[in-house]
Amino acid sequence: MRTRAVLLLLLLFCSTLVAARNHQIPPEEFGIRFYDKKCPKFEAIVQKRVKAWVQSDPSLAASLIELHFHDCYVRGCDASILLSHPGSEREAPQSKNLRGFNVIDDIKEDLERACPGIVSCADILAAAAREATTKTGGPFWEVEYGRKDGNISVASEAAVVPVGRENVTYLVEFYQELGLNVLDLVTLSGVHTIGQATCDQVQFRLGDFEGTGKPDPSIDLRYLNFLQRKCKWGGAKVDFDPITPHKFDNAHFINLQRRMGLLLSDQLLQSDPRTRPLVASFAANNKLFFHQFAVSMENLGDTQVLTGTDEGEIRKKCSCVNTN
Repeated sequence: MRTRAVLLLLLLFCSTLVAARNHQIPPEEFGIRFYDKKCPKFEAIVQKRVKAWVQSDPSLAASLIELHFHDCYVRGCDASILLSHPGSEREAPQSKNLRGFNVIDDIKEDLERACPGIVSCADILAAAAREATTKTGGPFWEVEYGRKDGNISVASEAAVVPVGRENVTYLVEFYQELGLNVLDLVTLSGVHTIGQATCDQVQFRLGDFEGTGKPDPSIDLRYLNFLQRKCKWGGAKVDFDPITPHKFDNAHFINLQRRMGLLLSDQLLQSDPRTRPLVASFAANNKLFFHQFAVSMENLGDTQVLTGTDEGEIRKKCSCVNTN
């Protein structure tokens, strides 16, 4: 019990250090008050539209968060994932299951009517991810604004984005390249408390795993039987969390301890000594997970942002760069 308490204190201390890092960006260019005078209705519009869309289709909550993740994973949080043209990130194999583009377009249209040419698509993605989290019962965090939209989107650059088969070393190094750490990695995997994967992402675990002729031995037997019945076709979808699939909570980590991680890369977080203690702490303490998820989402959202007058632009339409 004492060991667990010490670990929790260390986690909170680490999260404070990560949250306090200096971005060296002037507050007038990037901060939580960025739109207070420029577009005071910004957050209210995002809240209203996300609420309406998630009420009509609860699965969109996870999709909106995933869009923000994928955006920040390539070239930083610059809305490059939203650009739609031949050879863009949006056409990469790693992006084929992404959804929610129409939600972002809907929000952008409302904002262009209220505040023409003011709010970037990158900031909309960050705000929508926060709203989607809170609408499913997850934590609130203050989002810093002032991102500019990038002008470049290349499908081949998305090849580095994790798809669920990677080992922990790859994931750690991938996150380090983004300026994030192991704590952020494990914490942000908790987004898989909601949402779905397609069966073609997990079928390799259900039969001839790594050439053994047998299923992945790390999968709980009852869960394996469920997945084998569910995933007879690769295009079928399966919930990340079979217990509370639409509730944002720490069930993801509890599932990992029960050998019920849907993605191989998630389940490996339970077996790797670098990440297992963090999984255990979050499984035991939902409040701790919520606290750190908010911090890690702030960190992710600050990745390689474009700010100032000489970087990026404010797109008029999120799917294409401005023409003038």
